[in-house]
Amino acid sequence: MNQPLTVLIVDDHESVRAGIKVALSRAGHTCIGEASTIAEARAQIAHTNPQVIVVDLSLPDGNGLEIVSWARSVSNRIGIVVLTLNSAQDYLLTVMKSGASAFVEKSATLAEVIAAIEHSYRAPLSFSAQGIPRILKKDALANALTVREIQVLEKLSDGLSSNQIGLDLFITQATVKTHLASIYRKLDSKNRIQAIIEAKKHGLLSH
Repeated sequence: MNQPLTVLIVDDHESVRAGIKVALSRAGHTCIGEASTIAEARAQIAHTNPQVIVVDLSLPDGNGLEIVSWARSVSNRIGIVVLTLNSAQDYLLTVMKSGASAFVEKSATLAEVIAAIEHSYRAPLSFSAQGIPRILKKDALANALTVREIQVLEKLSDGLSSNQIGLDLFITQATVKTHLASIYRKLDSKNRIQAIIEAKKHGLLSH
C-alpha cells in the first residue's frame, strides 16, 4: 500500500504493541499512539485522530468491543481491526456486528496483521476474517429455522424416531412430518442423516 497510515494500538501487552509497531514501520505506516485500557484508548482516539485502530478485546478495564462500538459510532471512516485470542465462531459474528472492519487472531503473522490494517482503511465498513462465509451461513440457517425445528433437530441427533420425537415434544406425527419437511428443505437435505450432518457442520446443534 503506497499511502502511509496512522495507527493507534490498543493492547495491554507491551510486547504485542512493540511487535505491531515494528511491522507498521517496515510497511511504511506510523504508530500514532498506544493505549492499554479502554479509558486510555478513548483519550488517544480523541487526541490523535488515527486512521486505523488495532484493538485487543481483553483489556484490564473491560471488553475491547466497547471501543469498537464507540469508535464506529463516532466515525464510519475509521478502520477498526480486532486482535484477539478468542477465535470462537459465535464470537466472530459478534465482532462483525459491532462495527469492526477486520478480525485477526493473535496467532496470525505480522504480515497478516498489516494486511488487515490496510484492508480496514480501504474498506472500514466491510469485514474481513477467515471463515466469514461459513459464519454467515450458520447465522442465516439459525435464523431460518424455528425454535421448534431446532428442537426436532436435537431429537433427531439423539437418534429418536419420529414417533418418539412426537411423544417427547407433545406434538402429533403429522406435525413432526411437517417440521421434518421444513428442516430438510432449509438444510438442503434429503433425509435425517444429511440434515444432522448439515446441522453439525454449521454448529446448529448444542451437542
